[in-house]
Amino acid sequence: MNYVLTRTHFDDTATLREAWAKYPDFPRLIALKIDVQRRGVHYTDGALTLVDPALHQLRSANIFGTRDEKVRYLLPDSLLLRDGTSIVVDPAPLEWGPYVVDRVDDRLFLFDQGERLEEVELWHKPAFYDRSTSSGVPMNLIAQARPQRINIFQSSFCYFWAKDDGGCQFCDIVNFTKQQREVLSDRPERPRARDIAETVKEALKEKGRFTTFCLTGGSVLKGEELFDLEVSHYIETLQAIGENFTTKKFPSQLVASAFNEKQLRRLWEETGLTSYTSDLEVLNERLFEWICPGKAKHVGYREWRDRLIRAVDIFGRGNVNTGIVGGVELARPLGFQGEGEALEATLSEAEYLAERGVTTIHTVWVPRPGSQFRDQVAPSLDYYIRLASGLHRLRVKYGLSIDFDDYRRCGNHPDTDLARLL
Repeated sequence: MNYVLTRTHFDDTATLREAWAKYPDFPRLIALKIDVQRRGVHYTDGALTLVDPALHQLRSANIFGTRDEKVRYLLPDSLLLRDGTSIVVDPAPLEWGPYVVDRVDDRLFLFDQGERLEEVELWHKPAFYDRSTSSGVPMNLIAQARPQRINIFQSSFCYFWAKDDGGCQFCDIVNFTKQQREVLSDRPERPRARDIAETVKEALKEKGRFTTFCLTGGSVLKGEELFDLEVSHYIETLQAIGENFTTKKFPSQLVASAFNEKQLRRLWEETGLTSYTSDLEVLNERLFEWICPGKAKHVGYREWRDRLIRAVDIFGRGNVNTGIVGGVELARPLGFQGEGEALEATLSEAEYLAERGVTTIHTVWVPRPGSQFRDQVAPSLDYYIRLASGLHRLRVKYGLSIDFDDYRRCGNHPDTDLARLL
């Protein structure tokens, strides 16, 4: 279980146990989750003997790639800790220093350099994964599951990358799409409305399993106005989902481009959508222009931010949020030079949004091989603990709910894991 560390994509100056000692009031399991997300996992051969494809959810179609640049679908999708915390994580090369998942008797545990830390469980596969639509498409290619959420990826191509100005520098959506196409040749480029409606109907037969839907995909720039076609695609998908409900609205989240008020009102009035997310990615105008050049050129930082604020008038306070790739604000050479400076700037801008009814969530930055930032180094565990704590405190201060994107429904945001403390 020991390894020789030859290359890292994360700051390893602070250990997990040092973080536990430094922040005794921060939940230990959430700190562990953050560190596992930073470093990734390696499954031993022994661990894989406990993986049952008939019972467990294996890796499935996605829109973002893995740390090892491999498309492997016989590995577990993700992990659960003993308190129900989800760890959305992917495999990492052993030489990068990931956590190791190994078998002890008939149970799975996380190890770090030979030390056994915590027991983990595998996600259970939903029943609809073994079904196909009437057109013959496997339903697990139409929708994917989190423990309590149904994900539908509208598309796996971002048109910002089709322009000379380029897509977000940390993102590998286009490269991974090409990889997946070679393996999942029967996956539709864009799921059809009838297949979506049938898949959702089948998924909802598993009573009590799912509590919400999440739709996302790459940006589509086409239309009479920027993003009009993307909006129309999402309306079609949401209406297909809505066929399975007798109420006008149903619990749902859309993670999409920065739509204007006319487009947002269409979504609100024509579908059952209840919450809206549009990712700024980094809360700093100067860095936004460097890291997200396509977004900066076609919309701009301040307009993207203002569209989020205007969305609050439509969806309501606490039903609009923005995601950031936590830590990318420290990317070299143009990022902040110190973690303290980066944290202060990020939380200040997050408070500007919180005052206006928009909440901010963060993911843990993974410098993926298929991205422009492949050789960057993500910040320390200490930084992520302070970032998660700071974003959580802002939601408490301004009375903002995060029910639609919390620890039960998503599980990818350490700061929303803290919502269970309220």
